[in-house]
Amino acid sequence: MPTKPYVDLSRAEWSVLRERTPLPLNAAEVEELRGLGDVVDLDEVREVFLPLSRLLNLYVAATHGLRSAVNTFLGDAGRRREDARLGTPFVIGVAGSVAVGKSTVSRLLRALLARWPEHPRVELVTTDGFLLPTAELEERGLLSRKGFPESYDRRALLGFVADVKAGKPEVTAPVYSHLVYDRVPGERLTVRRPDILIVEGLNVLQPALPGRDGRTRLSVSDYFDFSVYVDARTSDIEEWYLNRFRALRETAFQDPRSYFHRYTEVTEEEALEFARRTWRTVNEPNLRQNIAPTRGRATLQLHKGADHKVRRLSLRKL
Repeated sequence: MPTKPYVDLSRAEWSVLRERTPLPLNAAEVEELRGLGDVVDLDEVREVFLPLSRLLNLYVAATHGLRSAVNTFLGDAGRRREDARLGTPFVIGVAGSVAVGKSTVSRLLRALLARWPEHPRVELVTTDGFLLPTAELEERGLLSRKGFPESYDRRALLGFVADVKAGKPEVTAPVYSHLVYDRVPGERLTVRRPDILIVEGLNVLQPALPGRDGRTRLSVSDYFDFSVYVDARTSDIEEWYLNRFRALRETAFQDPRSYFHRYTEVTEEEALEFARRTWRTVNEPNLRQNIAPTRGRATLQLHKGADHKVRRLSLRKL
């Protein structure tokens, strides 16, 4: 029987691994970081995310040590001095389904990791900005597959992460608006030599597909030093998705500029029928076909219960 690559830990077992790591956030800050429909609180931060921030701090130190050892082996003293001055960004990938809470996880990690004195500059980029513009998706017949791997400008996303990892002084990424459900023309997010870069998205753990010439290509996950997959039962995620849609219908969708404003002008049941259909035809197939199969590629899996709280964790040991 093959050795299992993960060690499974209950929330209680994981919690004690934080040792004496101080809690740098208060309840108001956690509330601000929490996504719509998520229930993360100070207990969750203390018991789940503080141990994770400690583990990541250890990973960052070990990774920098390994890079220094390689440079020593290569005998490139000039490169060693440059790496010591600038450093190579540590890159974290965060993956999971729509509505599973990966955005909240990413924002919490950014806030916690930036409190460590060893790496105060932490940037967060979502892959939404690399979705092809809506007009192009319509032209290609891909609008109904928005969020599937083929709906992204994968070459641009790969180039962005590669440039950040290479230590380029300034790298930019497109900006996405959830209000208008599209990229913002002419607007760019600028990343300047972060200590840590967090890349959050549905499909960031996807392996590269062979090119037309049959050769294996690089994937975004090849640049990750650590990765997190936020996991839950599909039926629970569907319920969270529908609850979030209800909440958005009462808030953000009320804005006349919202792409989904039309669903505030129909009955709640008609609006929810649209949401259910979107889940059945887009989000659930994408989860089953593309997102969930990448779970085993993550360094750490966070397993949530029906109440949206992390109940157990699986940490890769091999």
